[in-house]
Amino acid sequence: MADGFELDGYLARIGHDGPVAPDLATLAALQAAHVDAIPFEGLDPLLGRPVRLDLAAVQGKLIDGRRGGYCFEQNALFRAALEAIGFKVTGLGGRVRWMSPPDSPLGPRTHMLLRVDLPDAPYLADVGFGACLLDAPLKFKPDVEQRTAMGTYRLTESGGQFSLAARRGEGWRTMYVFNLEPQLPSDYELGNWFTSTSPLVPFTGTLILERLSGERRYRLVNRRFTIEARDGEVTSEQVIASPDELHQVLEETFNVTPPQPAEEIFGRLGE
Repeated sequence: MADGFELDGYLARIGHDGPVAPDLATLAALQAAHVDAIPFEGLDPLLGRPVRLDLAAVQGKLIDGRRGGYCFEQNALFRAALEAIGFKVTGLGGRVRWMSPPDSPLGPRTHMLLRVDLPDAPYLADVGFGACLLDAPLKFKPDVEQRTAMGTYRLTESGGQFSLAARRGEGWRTMYVFNLEPQLPSDYELGNWFTSTSPLVPFTGTLILERLSGERRYRLVNRRFTIEARDGEVTSEQVIASPDELHQVLEETFNVTPPQPAEEIFGRLGE
């Protein structure tokens, strides 16, 4: 168990008041509650603020600070909670493919995901992929469609390399690829530094927030605010036209207290 982790505070933050045990029912309940209560958000990289991965900083921001975070923060917090309950968890590293042409070379490991070993099977758990948040753990079972409340997913495997894809309309879109090599804290620190500071990644120039709640996926990309149903079907879309509208969406939809005034954030947004 991670030293200094406050499990009761985490459970209160995500609104889980039932029993917990290292089993699939608990894992599924916590993942669904986490992506509802703690949104994916990349305000700090956009504002040039450092992203710290030590557990005290992650808890202070995501639990006490009414903030969200991106993959390294989200899955570090989720991992600490799972380990505190008694789950066996391995941190893995993914190479993001969401915006990449199918034939393009693989990029660096800029995503954190988790392998959770349960008695019946290993599961992929991930509360931090901001382009397509997962609302449920997935079995490590290749070539089988796995349906959740908000999506349809498929793992494939070739030569020890796994690929996770999400159904979008009638087709599939690759989220990321990874292998089962455990990652060290230093691996995540390097990926986090690159992802939070490089002009080559989206977070330093684009505001991205996402939250899953019930049967809705809320997403804000710069000024474009959308609501989606299963498998990415857009049911509502609007353009955020003012700092006041941005503040309202951050406060009421994403439940985030921004680290700087909405006026300053709005001024940094593209269309």
